[in-house]
Amino acid sequence: MATLETTFAGLKLRNPIIISSSGLTDSAAKNQKLYEAGAGAIVLKSLFEEQIMMEADWLGDPNMYPEGSDYLVGYIREHKLGEYLNLIKESKKVCDIPIIASINCYQDADWIEFAKKIEEAGADALEINILALQTDMQYAYGSFEQRHIDILSHIKKTVNIPVIMKLGDNLTNPIALIDQLYANGAAAVVMFNRFYQPDIDIEKMAQSAGSVFSTDADLSKSLRWIGIASAAVGKLDYAASGGIHAPEGVVKAILAGASAVEICSVLYQNSYAIIDEYVRFLNLWMDRKGMENINQFKGMLNVSDLNGVNTFERTQFLKYFSSRK
Repeated sequence: MATLETTFAGLKLRNPIIISSSGLTDSAAKNQKLYEAGAGAIVLKSLFEEQIMMEADWLGDPNMYPEGSDYLVGYIREHKLGEYLNLIKESKKVCDIPIIASINCYQDADWIEFAKKIEEAGADALEINILALQTDMQYAYGSFEQRHIDILSHIKKTVNIPVIMKLGDNLTNPIALIDQLYANGAAAVVMFNRFYQPDIDIEKMAQSAGSVFSTDADLSKSLRWIGIASAAVGKLDYAASGGIHAPEGVVKAILAGASAVEICSVLYQNSYAIIDEYVRFLNLWMDRKGMENINQFKGMLNVSDLNGVNTFERTQFLKYFSSRK
């Protein structure tokens, strides 16, 4: 029987199924159930910079002295961090798989030094999410990408555990950024983080929330960019996130060059039993194809000819439309 063990960001996983950061991973009790259901690793619900700052604003008095305001923000930060450190410690007690902490941030600030306390609490790795739309009329080209590098560099100065960068899909050239992230110490990249989608209610004539969950159509973006990135910058690990709504998606992601996948929406829409279904399918597929381990087929279908990336894209375009009448 094939072995499903894989290595992601220097961590040994019993299988490639990672549970993505969400409300599903916000308590030790939930994480224990995910571990018992067969997960290979768990990313804890993120510590949100924006949430911390918003709570400070809500409680703050606009007439407060600056010293008082600074104290309030510091207190809220420490309180939230304390809760998060406890989540790490309690999850580690009941889960014998890697526990990955998560920080969602948008600026290179001193509070990122919380990363050291997260490491001391026992987290096996740290995933950094930098998800923001760039809409400033005075935006300097490349500054958003540079922010990723600056935040990573800052964190790498404070921790020794692996740092994973989870990217949004609103980047002009993910490959150039990933190359710089690797140069600055990133152990792995997750592609992609997902924006919450907007919608418009035409009867109420008001903005509304769009679909919260991903769909299987979202997987194509990850397959394309992991397929290109794993060939261009092959010295770090990749995970596909978004659109893994069937076990076949796990196989596709690995063939494209991923070491693992992160799943979330499919768990909300089904039961934890879906993890075992994915694991069993992967096992059977590997046996059927004569694969003894993940490395035998990881990246088998990535874009190995980097000089032909654009040709590859155009070829797919031509193959599709030449058959259309």
